[in-house]
Amino acid sequence: MTKVIISGGGTGGHIFPAVAIANALKRIDPAIEILFVGANGRMEMEKVPAAGYKIIGLDIQGFQRKALWKNFMLPIKMLKSLLKARSIIKEFKPDVAVGVGGYASGPLLYAAGQMGIPYLIQEQNSYAGITNKKLGAKAKKICVAFEGMDKFFPAESLLLTGNPIRKQSVDIEGKREEALSSFGLSADKKTILVTGGSLGAGTLNKAMIAGLKKLVDQDIQLIWQTGRYYYASIIKQVGDRPGTNVIVLEFLNRMDYAYAAADVIISRAGAGTIAELYVVRKPVILVPSPNVAEDHQTKNAMALVDNNAAILVRDAVAEEELVEKAIALIGDPATCTALSNSIGKLALPNADEVIAREVLKIASKG
Repeated sequence: MTKVIISGGGTGGHIFPAVAIANALKRIDPAIEILFVGANGRMEMEKVPAAGYKIIGLDIQGFQRKALWKNFMLPIKMLKSLLKARSIIKEFKPDVAVGVGGYASGPLLYAAGQMGIPYLIQEQNSYAGITNKKLGAKAKKICVAFEGMDKFFPAESLLLTGNPIRKQSVDIEGKREEALSSFGLSADKKTILVTGGSLGAGTLNKAMIAGLKKLVDQDIQLIWQTGRYYYASIIKQVGDRPGTNVIVLEFLNRMDYAYAAADVIISRAGAGTIAELYVVRKPVILVPSPNVAEDHQTKNAMALVDNNAAILVRDAVAEEELVEKAIALIGDPATCTALSNSIGKLALPNADEVIAREVLKIASKG
């Protein structure tokens, strides 16, 4: 029986691909045994068991750039995590390890390398983080979602797979009228979708507040997903239905409906979101978050901009420029069509299965 350890997490952008790979492994080999390793106190400790998998937590944290004093215990936590990772590997005896990024991925893969366990890295972003760059030298395979990753990793180890996506979220074919009806919107008007993820994006919300009157005046419909952190304060400012064309939601339970209803999408530039946008094939305006390591969202967004597959608006100017750019785009059918065609060419929709087969290939070679 094949045994696989999957390590990483910290955010949905890491957890979802990890679970998707695990599900693909189970579909290919139902007898496979899978163990997750995450970071104590992070969301994977809740989300992974909810998906039906066992997880063990390491007492590990990332480097705190904004509060250096919080790093005082980091060396001790790192050492403890390495020792615990070794203990987990010794007890579970995996045939292969998989790292998807996040705090727990580093110690687990480092320990696996020391103990002769082959490992695969799934690098989601267009700019590799420090940990993955260091671990990449010994990886049997590095599955990437963007071209040009040989500047970070050995070229012979690279495989362009794309990022695993939520297939139910991108299943939008033939759903436009049904989706608009579910939101109480008209099929005869243009619609913008704004999404900052489950937690929300403060900049996107401020930009929508600043430009809301312009959208209403243009008779453009808006599906505005605020995120959990911002919903209550936004409802206080604008109400729960600020005009018949505007739907304000904390969370989108049916992402497929949101994508299907949209003529233009405004989003952050996380790697997982971008992988979905490739498949959805709608005109996109990306506003990268500046609050991520190595500014990787800007680099993700530029990979699309360089392929004429998206428009970029920088976070610092979004409040002033975003709504104007969105109105201009939605009124320009030729540019919308060109963007849709270009982004669709970048889609790699079966990443979960391709990665899973690589994992099994490595496991079989020992």
